[in-house]
Amino acid sequence: MPTSRPRAAVLTALVLLTSLVAGCSDDDSRDEDLTAQKLHWKDCPAPSRAEGGGSAPSPLPDGDAWQCATMKAPLDWDDPEGDTLGIALIRARASGGDARRIGSLVFNFGGPGGSGVTTLPAFGEDYAALRTRYDLVSFDPRGVGRSDGVRCDNDQQLDAYFQQDMTPDDAAERTTYLDNTKQFNAACEKNSRKVLPHVRTTDAARDMDLMRQVLGDAKLHYFGISYGTELGGVYAHLFPRTVGRAVFDAVVDPTQTSEQGALGQARGFQRALDNYAEDCTSKPEDCPVGDTPEDVKNRIARLLAQLDTKPLPGVFPRELTQSAATNGIAQALYSKDFWEYLTEGLEQAYDGDGRTLMLLSDSMNGRGENGEYSNLVPANIAINCADDRPRYSPAYVEGRLPAFRAASPLFGDFLAWSLVSCTDWAVPGAADHPDVSAPGAAPVLVVGNTGDPATPYEGARKMVDALGGGVGVELTYKGQGHGAYDSKNKCVQTAVNGYLLDGKVPAAGTVCS
Repeated sequence: MPTSRPRAAVLTALVLLTSLVAGCSDDDSRDEDLTAQKLHWKDCPAPSRAEGGGSAPSPLPDGDAWQCATMKAPLDWDDPEGDTLGIALIRARASGGDARRIGSLVFNFGGPGGSGVTTLPAFGEDYAALRTRYDLVSFDPRGVGRSDGVRCDNDQQLDAYFQQDMTPDDAAERTTYLDNTKQFNAACEKNSRKVLPHVRTTDAARDMDLMRQVLGDAKLHYFGISYGTELGGVYAHLFPRTVGRAVFDAVVDPTQTSEQGALGQARGFQRALDNYAEDCTSKPEDCPVGDTPEDVKNRIARLLAQLDTKPLPGVFPRELTQSAATNGIAQALYSKDFWEYLTEGLEQAYDGDGRTLMLLSDSMNGRGENGEYSNLVPANIAINCADDRPRYSPAYVEGRLPAFRAASPLFGDFLAWSLVSCTDWAVPGAADHPDVSAPGAAPVLVVGNTGDPATPYEGARKMVDALGGGVGVELTYKGQGHGAYDSKNKCVQTAVNGYLLDGKVPAAGTVCS
């Protein structure tokens, strides 16, 4: 289940991720100017375990190869002459020739914790129009994948961690859950002590400005999705004069604390579940998981209650627990394209088979079919905990349960208890919420989706207001799922492409449906 800030779901059916890490470079001193470093681009290797494993990216439709390189960045931006770490990059060169090339378009697909090096080629064809004038570039942010990825538990320990009851009902279950959380956090500190203080979003934003310079661009042209909108907003705050053409899609509300964000997600996922139930029962053929929207939701609630004490067979030898089922349902709500998997998974679970819901949960957690985990979840927790100042006690969470349950009977407890993820974290959080005010920045196109479960629609307006007058330009998509551009809605894509390719800013308040 997403932690207090939205975790990226790779929007292809059951794309499963996996886990390994590289270490920091231990240079004691450095004479080189990192802005003048030369990148050594080569054909991309297969993704590392930390990035999710699998095969090297296939050639682009025109036969060009994806290219990868590593950029050096300061481990500690407050000590820029000290140790460095490596930031893994990927690019596809512009297809339209040098005469039409604008520069690089840098993508961050969210998380925090998602590997851009693996995600960009998975969706490369979706951005073919943008490639006509840009080199498409993405990266593993610091702490993620090949970029000195955070490492916590091993695969077997993670299996056990995700099998546990994450919505404790009594004192014994609460003690077990809190002890497991402490042990996980202690493992992160033990295995990743050197990098944990340096994975804040402000650090990643500074990496992006170094990246801009190393790539040879006067301005940072940027496409941020989900958490990538927060990263983009922080970049705009720190470097307003170098913001180029920028798009924020699936927008994080930058004004919220982690508690407020989790409560907003509870409402967002409940709204998406309501929309799924309405859609299923409105079709001419029978909905196999319920006769009415309320019946669909009631049956799901009964299933989860039963799983709390009697799990189903899942992916052998693991069982589908209440936690795994809730997590799998949430994963399926990230995209309307996944709704058919949710129907299939629920239908199977009602017949005693938990495999599909468990595969969906594995996808959310970054577990591959071979049992190996990416570092998606460790990086997600590390970045959130380094960013977010509030630390919530178990007693405080218990007091807030009624509000979370009112927001979502299904997801409320999960998201409330996720607030203790940072309680025993080794590194203090930086702020209550990010500062994204960016006076003087170029226009930023801010795209909100009314049916978004993970980054509720209301966050788009809050981002526009927080960026400041004359910067944020809001566009609304009346759709379903997490994000808008990859829905392939022509109105959204025309507006986004028009700005990125031709500099045409759509009218504020434009609505696409």
